[in-house]
Amino acid sequence: MSEKTDRAEALKGHAAMLGFAMAISGSFSLGKPAAPHLDPAALNAVRFVLAGCLMAPFAIPMIRRRHLDGAWRYLALGGIFACYFFLMFVALRLTDPVSTAAVFTLTPMMSAVFGWFLLRQVTTPRIALSLLIAGLGAIWVIFRADIDRILGFDVGAGELIFLVGCAAHAFYTPLIRRLSRGEPVLVFSFGTIVAGALLLSAVGAPAMLATDWAALPAIVWIAIVYLAVFATCGSFLFVQFATLRLPSSKVMAYGYLVPSFVILWEGLSGNGWVQPMVLLGAGATVLGLLILLAPDDADAAGAPARQ
Repeated sequence: MSEKTDRAEALKGHAAMLGFAMAISGSFSLGKPAAPHLDPAALNAVRFVLAGCLMAPFAIPMIRRRHLDGAWRYLALGGIFACYFFLMFVALRLTDPVSTAAVFTLTPMMSAVFGWFLLRQVTTPRIALSLLIAGLGAIWVIFRADIDRILGFDVGAGELIFLVGCAAHAFYTPLIRRLSRGEPVLVFSFGTIVAGALLLSAVGAPAMLATDWAALPAIVWIAIVYLAVFATCGSFLFVQFATLRLPSSKVMAYGYLVPSFVILWEGLSGNGWVQPMVLLGAGATVLGLLILLAPDDADAAGAPARQ
C-alpha cells in the first residue's frame, strides 16, 4: 500500500478520534446529574441494550459465520469496556465532571504501556513528550491548581476509582487490534456491545428489577439516550475504526481534548466555570495533542490490520 494511501487512512483515524472526544465529553456532564438516580450497572445495562438495538439493523446483515469464531473475544472486550463505564458512573457520584475528565487524559499514557506489552508498539520521544505534558496538565486539573494538594497527594476517592476504569479503557484499545481477525468494524463493535450488555444486565439485574423506571427524572432518560447513541455506538465505532489505523497511544491521545470540552460544556450549561488557573492544565492537555498531530511514520502502523 502506498505511503499516500497510508497517510489518508491515518487522517481518517484522526478525524474519527476527534468525533470520539466530542462524544465522550458530553457523557461526563450529563452523567453527573443522572448518576445519583440509578444504579451504575443498571444504567449502563440499559444504555448498552439500547445501543445494541440501534446497531442491530446495520450490523446483523453483515455478520458471517467466520465472524462468530472466537466469540470469547467479544466477551473479553465487552467486559473490559463495561468495567470502564460502570466505574465512571460510580466516580461521578463522588466527584465532578471536570476532575473525571482530567483523569481520563491519563489513559493515553497507560495505553502506550499496554500497547508495548500487547503489540510491541514503541513510544517515540515525541509521543513520550506529549504524554508527559498532557499528564502534568491532567494532574494540575485533578488537584484544581492547588500546589499544597499536589504535594500532599490529596486526591479524592472518585478520581482513584475512575483511574482504575481508565486503566481498563487503556487496556481495551490495543487489545482490539490484538484480537481482531479482520471483521468489519461495525460487526466487531456490535459483538462487543452485545457482550457488554449481557454482562452488565447480569450484574445489574437486581437493581433493574427494583427500579421504578416510570418515576425516574427526565435527566436520566436524556443521559441514557445520549450515552447509547453518542458515547456507546459512536465511541465504539470511532475507537475501533481509528485503532486499525493509528498506534494505540495516538488513538487515546484524543482524550486530551476531553477536559477542555467538559469545561466548555459545564460553563455553557450553567454549572459554573473553573478557576482561570485550572485552565492552564486544560491548555497543557491540548498542547500534548498538538505535539502528536505532527505526521510521522507511526501513523501508518495500523494499515496492515484494517479491513
